Amino acid sequence: MKTKRQTVSVVLATLNEEKNLSDCLNSVKDLADEIIIFDENSTDKTREIAQKFKAKVFQTKHEPVFHITKNKAIAMAQSDWILQLDADERLTPALKKEINLILTNQYFGFDSWLSPLKTKVNQITPLLKKPQALKQSASAYWLPRKNYFLNRYLKHTGQYPDPVIRLFKRGKAVLPAKNVHEQMEVNGKIGWLKSDLDHFATPKFSRYLTRENRYSSLKAEDLYQQKIKITLFNTINYLFIKPSTTFLSLYFRHRGFLDGFPGFVFSLYSGFHYAFSYMKLWEIYRLQDEK
Repeated sequence: MKTKRQTVSVVLATLNEEKNLSDCLNSVKDLADEIIIFDENSTDKTREIAQKFKAKVFQTKHEPVFHITKNKAIAMAQSDWILQLDADERLTPALKKEINLILTNQYFGFDSWLSPLKTKVNQITPLLKKPQALKQSASAYWLPRKNYFLNRYLKHTGQYPDPVIRLFKRGKAVLPAKNVHEQMEVNGKIGWLKSDLDHFATPKFSRYLTRENRYSSLKAEDLYQQKIKITLFNTINYLFIKPSTTFLSLYFRHRGFLDGFPGFVFSLYSGFHYAFSYMKLWEIYRLQDEK
């Protein structure tokens, strides 16, 4: 007897994503039972592109924390499962096949990540604990994500597998919507899928700088809410210590040097993120004093 296929809604929040959206939706069009997009009043052709894929498109105001808009799209979904994506993400054919197996109850993922290194070691000798196949579907799944930075996928630099919770049963997960890098809050067990999700967030350095400008502004606001003050110790910490230790950790401990020049740049600017955020925090206090 053939197992009935469960349905899946693909949901996105968008803002001026005409350069990314077609590739994203092309990667899911044969999988999705419905596509829901909440668009923050884009001024480019984002909505027109979405409508070509027969997506349900809703215009909404811009939110400083983008996850608020993502939650609106999640709440609108009607399928058994929800696949939440960003416009710069793509399903690989292997990942699409794996999700289809989940939807037809032929496969349920694993209890931990299938690390390529762990798999190779165990093929030689079973020293490391092998991930166990789940016997029933989890409430949500971690997807290993490959990040494309400058001209290559970062395989080191602390950037792989960069796990994200993207696939979950309707009603079982939601974003806290407090900061840009948070993960889903899940009610129930979280499993792992083994196939990669492609992420083209920063193929060009100009896009990286645009994103960093937004993220450092959000981080500065977060520091302000935490009541971090402009002091000598904090100045040394945020302008010198944190940038240095972050660079050294990513470039040496996480072997960023194996990712070539992109690995060096990513390590360096990941450290600068703390300095940029702290300088913007100083600006916030300065504007407060001028009022």
